[in-house]
Amino acid sequence: MRTKLERKGIEPGAATVALEQVAGSGYLDDADYARRFAEDRRRLDHWASERIAGELARRGVAPDLVAEAVAGYDGEEELEAAKAFLVDRLGDDPPADDRARNRALGLLVRRGYQSDVAYEAVRRHGAD
Repeated sequence: MRTKLERKGIEPGAATVALEQVAGSGYLDDADYARRFAEDRRRLDHWASERIAGELARRGVAPDLVAEAVAGYDGEEELEAAKAFLVDRLGDDPPADDRARNRALGLLVRRGYQSDVAYEAVRRHGAD
């Protein structure tokens, strides 16, 4: 927030005062922001924990809050989410050839799934 205010030409001292007032009023809560961001990206965009963590860090969220936001989402849940994404995006039929499998892998990797999770999701897609 501070960086955005300073980019808009707000003096650093005024930005500090404004941020303190907003935080004191309960309107600025990084932990809540990180939690909601993680939930939304998982549910709406099918992002994996790794991509969520990277984006939160890029947005300036403290590392401990990032870890907290992505905690509790284990490997099996990541795999299920990856499989669900493939069904949403590609339908129930498994990839027909190497090109289709590579495309499916690429879709998952770009959403932050680790390669082993992505590979297993593609392998199981259509088989379950």
